[in-house]
Amino acid sequence: MKMTTATVRHIEHMELPPRISEFRRFLRVFLSRKVVIFGSIIILALLLIAIFAPLIAPHNPTQQNLWETLQESSGKHLFGTDHLGRDVLSRIIYGSRISLAVGIVSVGIAGCFGMFLGLLAGYFGGIVDTVIMRCIDALLAIPPLVLALAIGAALGGGLGSVMISLGIALLPTYARLIRGQVLSVKQTDYIMAARVVGCSDLRIIMMHVFPNCLPPIIVLVTLNLGFAILAEAGLSFLGLGIAPPAAAWGAMVNDGYKYLLTNPILSFAPGLCIFLVVLAFNLVGDGLRDALDPRLRGTI
Repeated sequence: MKMTTATVRHIEHMELPPRISEFRRFLRVFLSRKVVIFGSIIILALLLIAIFAPLIAPHNPTQQNLWETLQESSGKHLFGTDHLGRDVLSRIIYGSRISLAVGIVSVGIAGCFGMFLGLLAGYFGGIVDTVIMRCIDALLAIPPLVLALAIGAALGGGLGSVMISLGIALLPTYARLIRGQVLSVKQTDYIMAARVVGCSDLRIIMMHVFPNCLPPIIVLVTLNLGFAILAEAGLSFLGLGIAPPAAAWGAMVNDGYKYLLTNPILSFAPGLCIFLVVLAFNLVGDGLRDALDPRLRGTI
């Protein structure tokens, strides 16, 4: 059946539906829930407070004043003072720097080494996969916090030891996750086509395999940032974290729990900060998971 001229003209003038960019689709899904927006605001506030801590903090966080110990909230000291007369609010503000640094560096260590090992194990397989994954299984047999506690005790206290111990403790999750992603991706047609045209293994891994494994890794990074901050607080609470007089939220909780009946804010204030930051990273990670899930594409 031949189409008439009018039908052809009608088809030519038909307007196709506007194409929605992937970035706009991502934002629409990511910002569709208020709890995710709430978590994003908390994380943004944490970043700003950590960056501009010297400008925001009303007092020196390490300056002691034994004449003003254990004071309650006042105009001069909004959250009061601790047992050494240090301003609690200033120490909380500076403590955000340490928490953020520990979270970023430890997750960076775990992510870099874990993804490297996972890529090697998943892509090459064979004896490489067996050796790497048996080592990863040995690390997974120990709970992450216990493993970090043992490594931190072996290395001694301090900021560097906390970062290294948490990085090693979080490493197995990245290796296992990216190995599973690589095993799925390397069987696709475009990987086989890249091999046929003569692409090297390094080029295939970096240009084709790794980028397609990133979405779940991004979600895991956000979730592990919250865990790293919580674990650092736990190590500091146990005395294996940040060495005094540096301000760390976990150490502040440890110092303040002795005065729960008289000055509960000494523990509640840093404890609330830990709770909000960990909750925020988990909410944002959950939002990223929904936004990056391929099953949601085309449905929003």
